[in-house]
Amino acid sequence: MLAPLPAAIETFAALIIAALIGLGLRRVIPEEHKAPETIQIVQLVNAMLITFAALILSLLTASSKASFDIVSDDFHAFGADAIQLDGTLRQYGSEGDQARALLRSYTAAAIASTWPHEKPPPGDYYPKNLAPKDTLDNLDDVRLDEILDGVGKEVHKLGAHDRISQQLSDDAREQVARLLNAHWKLIEEAHSSISVPFFLTMEFWLFVIFLSFGLIAPHNALSLVTIGLGAVLFASVVYVIVDFDTLFRGFIVVPSQPMRDALTHLLNGVG
Repeated sequence: MLAPLPAAIETFAALIIAALIGLGLRRVIPEEHKAPETIQIVQLVNAMLITFAALILSLLTASSKASFDIVSDDFHAFGADAIQLDGTLRQYGSEGDQARALLRSYTAAAIASTWPHEKPPPGDYYPKNLAPKDTLDNLDDVRLDEILDGVGKEVHKLGAHDRISQQLSDDAREQVARLLNAHWKLIEEAHSSISVPFFLTMEFWLFVIFLSFGLIAPHNALSLVTIGLGAVLFASVVYVIVDFDTLFRGFIVVPSQPMRDALTHLLNGVG
């Protein structure tokens, strides 16, 4: 998985190096290669590359932003499903207390491990030695899986004493199944959406574009400053694309608030 800041720095350095190579080549190439007709051809090819690069950047931005939004929305849905299941178990009575306790434990542990740079939920009712997810390429964790599976097992133990308890038991089973599906869906969605070969191809095109900038740019301070600002601009775009794609690290992260709101609701129902 790409990291936002290194990717942006590498892009900026590559573009500046490309421009400097172009400026150096401009000094040594024969004068006949600097004719207006030649410069015009270079500009036309450069315009095509810029168009393709803009298209690729827009596609990468849209893809990473869409993945980010999907995961954010699914955490909202997961939190809502957890609240709904807790409410059903609360109506069932004391037999659902163990499942509710496991659900609280899972939610708190998931918050602490998925957002390790934020303040963890208070209390000692959940495991706190899980691997932080910013060091992994996905959200999967065996211990979290076991806790959530335990919720399902407890729900399936619920008996049916009358028509109401039968309906509550059926509802709880349906809700825990939906919760498990959401859990695995989040794990699958958390992988990077950026194709590294695709990303490197885009950077190669940008390298060629800035190389041509150096070839055709006049040797003055304004040209150099403009090329430098262009490199900063493209590097910042790369930073945003990769930052959206990393989900749980960097400047732009999937918000933890939906899960924290769900946990608050689960804890308010204790007792």
